[in-house]
Amino acid sequence: MTDVPMPAGRSAPGVPTATYRLQVQPGFPFAAAAAAVPYLASLGVSHLHLSPVLEAVPGSAHGYDVVDHARVRGELGGEEGLRALARTAREHGLGLVVDIVPNHMALAPRHNRALWEVLREGPASPYARWFDIDWAAQRGQLLLPVLGGPLGAEISHLVVDGDVLRYHDHAFPLREGTEQLPLPRLLDAQWYRPVWWRLARTELNYRRFFSISELIGVRVEDPEVFEATHAKILQLLREGVFDGLRVDHPDGLADPDGYLRRLHEAAGGRWTVVEKILADGEQLPASWPVAGTTGYDALRHVDGLFTDPAGAGELLGHYRRFAAPRTDRGGDWDATVRRAAHEVLSHELAAETDRLTRVASRLCAASPDPALRDRAPWALRTALRELLVRLRVYRPYGSGDMALVVTQEAAAEARHAFAVPEEGEAVDVVRGLLLGPPADGAPGAGPDLAEFRARFAQTASALRAKSVEDTAFYRYVPLLSATEVGGDPGRPAVSPEDFHAYCARVQRDWPGTGTVVSTHDTKRSADVRAALAVLTECPRRWADVLAEVSRDAAAVPDAQLAWAAWQTVFGLGPADPERIGQALLKHAREAGLHTGWTERDTAYEEAVAAFVAAGPCGAPGARVAAFRDSLAAHVRANVLGTALVQLTMPGVPDLYQGTEDEYRALVDPDNRRPVRFPAGETGGSGEPPEPGRSGEKTAVTAAALRLRARRPDVFGDAGTYAPLAAQGPAAAHCLAFARSGAVVTAVTRLSLRLAEAGGWRDTRLALPPGRWADVLAPERTFGGHARVADLFGPGPVALLERAGGTD
Repeated sequence: MTDVPMPAGRSAPGVPTATYRLQVQPGFPFAAAAAAVPYLASLGVSHLHLSPVLEAVPGSAHGYDVVDHARVRGELGGEEGLRALARTAREHGLGLVVDIVPNHMALAPRHNRALWEVLREGPASPYARWFDIDWAAQRGQLLLPVLGGPLGAEISHLVVDGDVLRYHDHAFPLREGTEQLPLPRLLDAQWYRPVWWRLARTELNYRRFFSISELIGVRVEDPEVFEATHAKILQLLREGVFDGLRVDHPDGLADPDGYLRRLHEAAGGRWTVVEKILADGEQLPASWPVAGTTGYDALRHVDGLFTDPAGAGELLGHYRRFAAPRTDRGGDWDATVRRAAHEVLSHELAAETDRLTRVASRLCAASPDPALRDRAPWALRTALRELLVRLRVYRPYGSGDMALVVTQEAAAEARHAFAVPEEGEAVDVVRGLLLGPPADGAPGAGPDLAEFRARFAQTASALRAKSVEDTAFYRYVPLLSATEVGGDPGRPAVSPEDFHAYCARVQRDWPGTGTVVSTHDTKRSADVRAALAVLTECPRRWADVLAEVSRDAAAVPDAQLAWAAWQTVFGLGPADPERIGQALLKHAREAGLHTGWTERDTAYEEAVAAFVAAGPCGAPGARVAAFRDSLAAHVRANVLGTALVQLTMPGVPDLYQGTEDEYRALVDPDNRRPVRFPAGETGGSGEPPEPGRSGEKTAVTAAALRLRARRPDVFGDAGTYAPLAAQGPAAAHCLAFARSGAVVTAVTRLSLRLAEAGGWRDTRLALPPGRWADVLAPERTFGGHARVADLFGPGPVALLERAGGTD
């Protein structure tokens, strides 16, 4: 493979060299971020990456529940505090990138003025076009799933207070002239209907974020809605407060392509990345005018490098024997995903499936084509369900992409769900609606057909997220490091060849894309996953440890959860039992096999808590900790290798807060805790703390970031990427590449297997021409065919810079 140059056309103004993600929240406002700027600037990043900053529900720890797009959040310091942070950042050479949330707002009427006006005035409100509401359903009322029980049991808690209806801490406006009506008639007279929260599953008539009823979908495809919801962010971009954007969940939008084109034009082509999760082999739509993704595709490739494919297969065998799950309940990846998808469509997304079915029924009933007539709603619903569960991507884009994912093979499988072949023709009807001519060219279809295709894609996205990320990832657990956002647990390992091919494509097509290994959404931080990957190099030893601790542990509520619990403790190391207990309780509820978020089995959850306290967090857990300690050198190799590869591969690396040093965190909210930054430790030189004070990982991270900042030409869109192949008995354990012929990255992979095979011996790495200095220890130089054992003398990774001239 040769160096791959970047063609013109993908660059954007102000492309960062590296970004640093900060979770701003009431416990860490703009002023706290400003105080951390000197330290963060010393690391070598070019931009701070802020979580959402617009007005959100009071107390929100994440900011994705926006209530007012026109104001910067007061709890963070308001617009004045944001501008002060921007000035401080500029003084230290840093810019700002911000996370924006176009897909949804908080369903919190007393804080969300736009929604308040819709509840008061109904479809006639100028804000009604903001929200994706099906006014034809539910007797023209917006269903609000806020009551703790059926209306009859809760009606005494509904109180009229002037022109406001109150229910505990909820407040809703009353339709003008209805204040004096008796309560039952008053409720019937509103543009909304407060109902038992459980009705959200089947009766909801507004689009939401996945299955979260507290977040209502926004119609940014409407130009007026786009302008109103983006005015403040665009103003701050024009005035130089922000330099770039991270777009949250574009898959939820009716027209992601159109939205991103409009945003690109309005933002003046600023650097923008999108939170798009790509399946294995899926490409980002080339028509999107963005720099790339937020980086989950990079995460999967980096993690896979440090996963032993043979060991992962052996680990799966031990898992099946230990947990003995049914194939569709965690023993086989594809079957587990399929079962989870069926459950999600029948339960959490039943309302979305019904709305999609209603649109399909209207299309069939109104069609001039007799082949579409006489299609029962239940048959259309079944066809939709069977096609949706067979999608292997988050969503299709346009008719061409639809044909690639809603395949003939999928349709043939879907027809097997019907006992009568003629009824199975509903599958072909649905597929024809999805793949037929454009909506404006289909006789009698028009808006209904466009809506059907958009809603199918939106439902597919919600289904994939809920069935894979929030269900199957908690059921199929042979290797927890593989059950990560964007991951493929059925194929957890990535070969060096595949990694190099991926990097070549990125450098060629999307050199400004984001790369990540830890985020606010990762279920385990990169350092935890790096430790877990070592288990693929010693699956038999892991099985022996589990057999030992299982004999001594308290009663196990179920073997699948026990396996996950022991891996959690191994990955995290010594930690607060409360953190582990909370993460495993969330694990059990997300899996939904024995308890859940809405149908909780108290006895089971108490058994889980008792097991965790007495087992993984008790005396048997010490045996797992000792096993982890015995593998410390190999965990270190994975931790440092993961960090250095991400920081020097093609793309713009995004560091999550605190991850420049050792960072072990579990799923949110554990990974969203405020971080304490060093104060007064960056001397006059601006150098970050020394390794002995702040950790080896910090030294590697700072060295790579400062090199990127000093040599942007090497890593940017005009740079190149070239794999370097080691030669010798241990060549497979050295992963190396050159950037623009000026920088070389080399890391150790599968170091435990390497040690068992006798070490590096005479393995050599052919360096590009020139003398090469070790960035971490400049007195060390190399050239020609370097002995890998010498290259990795001080540690398992090496970062080299060409010293000038050639041999």
